[in-house]
Amino acid sequence: MDFFSEIGLSWHFIDYDYDYFTPTPSTTPATCTDALCVFLAIATAVIFFLGVAGNGLVIWMAGFKMKKSVNTTWYLSLAVSDFLFCSFLPISVAHLVKNDWVFGLFMCKFTSFILFLNMFSSVFLLVIISVDRCVVVMFPVWAQNKRTIRKAAAVVMLAWIIAAAFSSPSAVFRNIDIHYDIHKERNVCYNNYTSDQQHAAVVSCRFVFGFLIPYLIIIFCYIVIIQKLKGNQTAKFKKPFKIMTALVGAFFICWLPFHTFALMELNHHKYESILHTGMVIGATFASANSCLNPFLYVFMGKDIKKKCALVTKIENAFEEEDDPTIH
Repeated sequence: MDFFSEIGLSWHFIDYDYDYFTPTPSTTPATCTDALCVFLAIATAVIFFLGVAGNGLVIWMAGFKMKKSVNTTWYLSLAVSDFLFCSFLPISVAHLVKNDWVFGLFMCKFTSFILFLNMFSSVFLLVIISVDRCVVVMFPVWAQNKRTIRKAAAVVMLAWIIAAAFSSPSAVFRNIDIHYDIHKERNVCYNNYTSDQQHAAVVSCRFVFGFLIPYLIIIFCYIVIIQKLKGNQTAKFKKPFKIMTALVGAFFICWLPFHTFALMELNHHKYESILHTGMVIGATFASANSCLNPFLYVFMGKDIKKKCALVTKIENAFEEEDDPTIH
């Protein structure tokens, strides 16, 4: 999808989110020829292949191969969110190469919606996983009796509905207009905010509800879990915590630059010299997060079998979470 232009980045000019869009003549190349554009097109293609393959494998395992459990429900939903995002990345590659939005108004709005649906659903699911682990540690007997797959599915559905609601402004404010240059007329998919206040409200909402508040909840859960498990060094207890830490840490590292530069863009006159590079970094890191989780499962899983090690490690990462009891 057109992920990078969503944060105001165009490969040959900066089209800030808040601008009242006024098409102006340009002397920039009509196609992706500069080194930065080529690099990002290749990076996006790599993320697409890794994300679709890795998350597809997780969906197959958590959804069809493994026994259904509360934890496979969490990880299946995470994989579906990332798989959906990655599935639209070829549109980003095509847009980069052509430097022209040829996919129409609906896709302009829909791909932007999918981007933030992925962001909100992912962080909400990480909060759910953290709270769930906290409950398991603090109230093991209650968790064993009340923690069911049906309830988990209902919680996931609610998280997706809330994520969709928070993502809707990204579709509402998207529009298409024509940018004129010496080569040809180019269609541009951009954010059509009518005022700086609208732009600031949307960016602030994304940061507060899609990053700040979720991470405050996660940090609280971490403090509770660490205090409860202090002195308990068994591998059974450490494995779920390590997996949760890896997922939360990866999301934080990948999305922090995005939110940082999005907030800096609100005062673009002060930071204009670094915004272009910063947006590239933020967009690339955020996009890369969608393909990381399957590799984290493999890295954290035990190598208990020599053959089919990849599938075994992913399966083992999930199975480490399946027992809700703490003795």
